[in-house]
Amino acid sequence: MNIIENTITKPTYTETQAQLFKLLAHPVRLGILTLLRDGEHCVCHIEAHLGLRQSAISQQLALLREAGLVQDRRDGWNIFYRVSDPALYVILDSAAEFSGQTYEPLSNNEVHCCCPDCSSKSQN
Repeated sequence: MNIIENTITKPTYTETQAQLFKLLAHPVRLGILTLLRDGEHCVCHIEAHLGLRQSAISQQLALLREAGLVQDRRDGWNIFYRVSDPALYVILDSAAEFSGQTYEPLSNNEVHCCCPDCSSKSQN
């Protein structure tokens, strides 16, 4: 038996690892995780940053939450999301470096979000 056949019949990654990479293989989910790098944000804030409809963002957040990558917190009508384990950014940073990209923080000054959290920050 040669090495190629052995590799095909014996997977080197577990199903859990494969699911993690599959989950991270979506540009919107990567965008959401990039936004959450600097702390928790509400859906409307993520919507304003990414320029996508709330339903599309909520769908991706649900997948990230089900996988345990993000956690949510309700505050009145708003739901705030944060990354469950910042060690996730080691994987994302390695992937960015491997692909020749670098992380650049997104500026909150470019976003016009009407959530109570953003409104209170703009009044200060």
